[in-house]
Amino acid sequence: MKKNLILIFIVLIIVGAGGFFGGMKYGESEALKNLTPEKMREIFQQRGQMFQRQRPGQNFVSGQVISKDEKSLTIKLPDGSTKIIFFSQSTQITKAEEAKIDDVQIGKEISVSGTSNEDGSLTARMIQIRNR
Repeated sequence: MKKNLILIFIVLIIVGAGGFFGGMKYGESEALKNLTPEKMREIFQQRGQMFQRQRPGQNFVSGQVISKDEKSLTIKLPDGSTKIIFFSQSTQITKAEEAKIDDVQIGKEISVSGTSNEDGSLTARMIQIRNR
């Protein structure tokens, strides 16, 4: 009798854990179906911040271009602050296809990854022009 109770208890634990895990996976998949573009962008930025913590000196920012000259861009971040982005000939500029720095215009939404500088600016490794 004691062995049967132990066996029933173990089976209940396994079934309960399996049900919990299955429910979590189902909930995850349903949550992803209902994500708005804004929420997806927020998650992407959070993951970029986590990546930054894992690799010091690497950074990811996203925002609207508010000024541009031959060496740098200034973008307005979602929180209202600004970030200076330096670029060079080696900076990769993309949109749906390969692009050039001339394609980056004031008012455009961009995402930037690169290396943080001591003054808080960022030297771009890649600038992606986002379609809105």
